[in-house]
Amino acid sequence: MIRIILHGCNGAMGRVVTEMAESREDVSIVAGVDITGEGRGDYPVYTSFGDCKEEADVVVDFASAAAVDGLLDYCGRTGTPVVLCTTGLSEAQLQRVQKTAEGSAVLRSANMSLGVNLLLKLVKEGAKALAPAGFDIEIVEKHHSRKLDAPSGTAIALADAANSAMDGGYHYVYDRSTRRQKRDPMEIGISAVRGGTIVGEHDVIFAGMDELVTLSHTAFSRSIFAKGALEAALFLAGKGPGLYSMMDVLGL
Repeated sequence: MIRIILHGCNGAMGRVVTEMAESREDVSIVAGVDITGEGRGDYPVYTSFGDCKEEADVVVDFASAAAVDGLLDYCGRTGTPVVLCTTGLSEAQLQRVQKTAEGSAVLRSANMSLGVNLLLKLVKEGAKALAPAGFDIEIVEKHHSRKLDAPSGTAIALADAANSAMDGGYHYVYDRSTRRQKRDPMEIGISAVRGGTIVGEHDVIFAGMDELVTLSHTAFSRSIFAKGALEAALFLAGKGPGLYSMMDVLGL
């Protein structure tokens, strides 16, 4: 059984991970770290990693960008592998992630869903096949009204997947409202919709002459992200230092 320290255990995703872990026999949450210090599950909760006494095989992180520095300090000091699910990291923090991966196993992904990570692979293959034939690429993402950032990190990751297939030749356009000009064939348009309780929808549109190909993913609950994070934890436990992704978990 893999022992987990859950960072951000009292957040919305942390509660989902706790509930899912309790229903599984291959993982166990031995401690939580959360700024609130409140205990919600059958494990002790600390306000910082400095207070945490339990040993674990891996840390699963669903906290906030502001809390990532303390997490990286802990993993760098102890060599504990970490599944890093927090998005919106600064450039300085991303550099710290790279440095931490020199001494610890770090798995970082813009989206923990197994389905989304398969979609990234399909988008890359689609771009290779369709972009040279003149297909335009557009991405539309939809999320709930409480989401702060736009576009989503997953939308950017999808754009990056398509762009990498074409040797980075595309640029991204997020807003056309101030432009009155024909669409540049070397752009990827990224649009964001916010409303209601939409968990997450992503459409990658390949628009060609008289035909349309759309690759889509819809999240119906947060549980898919918890499942992906726990599968990543099982994969990462015992791994040597390095930077890993969900593609490694899926074997892609």
